[in-house]
Amino acid sequence: MGSSSQVLSDEVKRKQYDTYGTAGFDPGSAGSRQQYWGRGPNVDPEELFRKIFGEFSGSPFGDFHSVFDQPQEYIMELTFTQVAKGVNKEIVVKINDACQRCDGRGYEPGTKVQHCHYCNGTGMETINTGPFVMRSTCRRCGGRGSIVTTPCALCRGSGQTEQKKTVMVPVPAGVEDGQTVRMPVGKKEIFITFRVQKSPLFRRDGADIHSELFISVAQAILGGTARVPGLYETINITIPAGTQSDQRIRLSGKGIPRVNSYGYGDHYIHIKIRIPKRLTERQRALMLSYAEDETEVEGTVNGITNTTSGGWAGKDRPEAGDGQEEGFLAKLKKLFSS
Repeated sequence: MGSSSQVLSDEVKRKQYDTYGTAGFDPGSAGSRQQYWGRGPNVDPEELFRKIFGEFSGSPFGDFHSVFDQPQEYIMELTFTQVAKGVNKEIVVKINDACQRCDGRGYEPGTKVQHCHYCNGTGMETINTGPFVMRSTCRRCGGRGSIVTTPCALCRGSGQTEQKKTVMVPVPAGVEDGQTVRMPVGKKEIFITFRVQKSPLFRRDGADIHSELFISVAQAILGGTARVPGLYETINITIPAGTQSDQRIRLSGKGIPRVNSYGYGDHYIHIKIRIPKRLTERQRALMLSYAEDETEVEGTVNGITNTTSGGWAGKDRPEAGDGQEEGFLAKLKKLFSS
């Protein structure tokens, strides 16, 4: 009684008593905080860490190990067309999910569990470690508050089994290569990373696509029409006269749907002029006739000697109607009439 009144009358001792209890005044149990911390080997830091964070099992976050239990990741291969249009594709996964026999309870159907008397059904126990008083997961029932006497024959009381499941994944149009989505499977979640195969026809740039169209020299000079493959259908396009190589033709709204937005991207067609490697005699004669009248030439043309200014080297260029040489149109008429 005397020591108690001394503690209550001394403000410093009263705070020490409120913090450490009687352990702060017990000579056999360290006598002071300095002596307690000097007895380091009596306290296992790893055990202390486990006891502190073991309380996760009594929280909505699950047990301590489940904090680091990351969802499994799977790779799904997609074609360019599937990405452009969207697709529902199946994938087979192996995942630890609730046991189908006991529905995740861990005990045999039709049996009951016993009330845990160690924690009185609370799932938590009180642990005294020197001056510390902590609450931790019950070591006997694992935080469940009850004890399984007849474990499930399939999951052996764990409540989970490895299961193979076929999952239908709705792939939205416009996903990117390497994009990862999270998808629930039963009571678990998985990560799915998309791998998009390259297309032999199209190149993607966001929601826009690019392709190439090869046209003839005559189409480039005179203009015309051509058919090009699109994402959704074959497209007829008009080639303007005087089209240059690498010129782009834009088809608005013919690209890939924009993810998390409205509308579609564009389809850009890059014009490539196909130059013939071999000419017939008639084609060669026509090209020579064209070259004779061409003035925008830097250098020379094989078979026709032309200066950079368009003049003739070695002889004077004949004037129109000279009679010594036929004009370009006259040669064309002669060739087509032959």
